[in-house]
Amino acid sequence: MAVYKKLFITVALGIAASAAHADTTLLNVSYDVTRELYKDIDAAFVADYRKKTGETVSVRQSHGASSAQALSVTQGLQADVVTMNQPNDIDLLAERGQLVPANWRTRLPDASAPYTTTMVFLVHKGNPKNIRDWSDLARPGVQVVIANPKTSGNGRYTYLAAWGYKKQLGATDAQAQDFERAIFKNVPVLDTGGRGATTTFTQRGIGDVLVTFENEVGLMSAGAGAKDFDAVYPSVSLLAEPPVSIVDKVVDKRGTRKEAQAYLDFLFTPAAQEIIAQHHLRPRNAEVLAKHASEFKPLKTFTVEQMFGSWQKAQQTHFADGGTFDQVVADKN
Repeated sequence: MAVYKKLFITVALGIAASAAHADTTLLNVSYDVTRELYKDIDAAFVADYRKKTGETVSVRQSHGASSAQALSVTQGLQADVVTMNQPNDIDLLAERGQLVPANWRTRLPDASAPYTTTMVFLVHKGNPKNIRDWSDLARPGVQVVIANPKTSGNGRYTYLAAWGYKKQLGATDAQAQDFERAIFKNVPVLDTGGRGATTTFTQRGIGDVLVTFENEVGLMSAGAGAKDFDAVYPSVSLLAEPPVSIVDKVVDKRGTRKEAQAYLDFLFTPAAQEIIAQHHLRPRNAEVLAKHASEFKPLKTFTVEQMFGSWQKAQQTHFADGGTFDQVVADKN
């Protein structure tokens, strides 16, 4: 019996030791067009974390329309971190279920946004419809591909960029809404997310122009689609500052706060900022940005706060049920 007892203790200790060194897995719930970005960042982070700590961590990804992804987290998807494309989607986690604190923006540099981007156009090679600015999207006979602003941050940025463009020309709110009506009359299909909109335009051959994030346009115009498409930069656009956050309630439940914090901290390191730049996103690190300056065209931008007061105000006015976007789509039908 003593032998069996000793064997049992030895096996139990071995299992405990194995468990202590078992892989930690994080889930990053992200928006639609960051698949390639986080594939590269994850690999770099895993190697860096192992080198620094001797511990092994793995990262799983979930991608989809940003607002739909946020809703999934509020409904129980066990995200250790969220990397969304607009603050409203992380605010939702604070408001529904207190998954993150209300001050989540203050916990990382640059309001917890490790990079910026903006909304630009992708057109067919040679730009046969001569699309140069937001006003061209409202012209009769131009088909415009835009993600659905009700489900996608990509679409929301596009809608707000067009509204802000018109307002900067001196338009009233009523005139800006009429401008949106003219644009959305030209939209043949509203995909739920940005990557779906890209597929509609580049693979299904629908539309004369795609409006999407600069990094998505860069991916196409610098990659396999270079022979078929051109990037067009409008006169002004909306600055996007995609934010990130730990999901506190999940990491505390799973015991993954240390690893999740290290993952988000890594996004602000020069190594990760370099990866960000290579994926056509504008890094926050000044040295990395300067290194890639030739890749990012100067573009006049405005922020949601400057034009609309806050994301909360923009959401309520334009995208809540019965808001201006619902009115625009109702008029379309």
